[in-house]
Amino acid sequence: MLTSVAIVATVVPLVKAQAWWIRVFDFPRLQIVAGALLSEAALFALRMTTEPSGIVLAVVLGVCGVYQIFRILPYTSLRPKQVADSDLEGIANKDRQITIMVTNVLMTNRDAPSCLRAIRDCGPDILLAVETDQWWLDQLRVLEEDYPYTAYEPLPNTYGLLLFSRLELRDAHIRYLIDDEVPSFHAQVVLKSGEEVCLHCLHPKPPAPAEAKTSTRRDAELLLIGREIENKDQPTIVAGDLNDVAWSHTSELFRRISGLLDPRLGRGMMPTFHADYSLLRWPLDHIFHSPHFKVVQMHRLEYIGSDHFPICITLSYEPEDEDEQEAEAAKPDAEDHEEAEEKIAAGFAEEAEEEREEAEGKQ
Repeated sequence: MLTSVAIVATVVPLVKAQAWWIRVFDFPRLQIVAGALLSEAALFALRMTTEPSGIVLAVVLGVCGVYQIFRILPYTSLRPKQVADSDLEGIANKDRQITIMVTNVLMTNRDAPSCLRAIRDCGPDILLAVETDQWWLDQLRVLEEDYPYTAYEPLPNTYGLLLFSRLELRDAHIRYLIDDEVPSFHAQVVLKSGEEVCLHCLHPKPPAPAEAKTSTRRDAELLLIGREIENKDQPTIVAGDLNDVAWSHTSELFRRISGLLDPRLGRGMMPTFHADYSLLRWPLDHIFHSPHFKVVQMHRLEYIGSDHFPICITLSYEPEDEDEQEAEAAKPDAEDHEEAEEKIAAGFAEEAEEEREEAEGKQ
């Protein structure tokens, strides 16, 4: 049984279809490696490799395991860091640093004290809290004294978001990019040095039976922002619970289109979901950024009663090394642009079709 699961879970996501039951296999690559290794060991322990069929099965499992390791290896310390560590010191450089915390609080979670404690431990300049309804807004309003710049869109559908900032926000606004139930936040953040950083905060729907039957709108939302960023030579950060793993085809396509970097590469997976199951975890909460930044520190925070762990990162704005950092970014080709446009168009089409079906159902 485990053998079949490991093989199927490796082969199925190679299909580019966006049905949820296909895309869900993008997530557990580390778990699939473990399953393949256990199955391989069982074949040898039971001496099934003495038969031709057993040998074939062992080879297939080996290929599956190697492929999965190949996909996740960049997210370990065994590979070089895509984003360099900042080696600048001194008080002056702190004016060019920005600390961001992303936390999916789990709307039904009522452990606000643990969440507030994690916020104090991270001490972010910008806090993005998602899955936030009015109750969570009421609990987190105590932060307003230290975070005078805010943007609120509390919702009862698990897609509300709250943003608190110590740094000045300019042109701050909420957008519904693809799905009329899913807001996103966009603004220019003014560092203490006076320099501006473009910030995009997202929380698209995951491909899951209770949420979305396909990954179409999730992919479209991410790629729509990637396309907007592509031709702008401005320091940019994209943060949020993206409901996708960094090693998925869509996430990699987004990074090629946008030119953004992933600070997890070479630093470790830092899985943020599922907080309650240590053997079933993968990184869903992300902070991507342009080559203008280097990493001061990045870490996962303590358990806050949610099914997600918060994640916190401090970035140093060092545009003088942009060219050096830019060399680490993957470049898109014509096929990437074509695929991105197709996915974006499909996202709008799926949303329009759902709205039409809802309208017909009300008649």
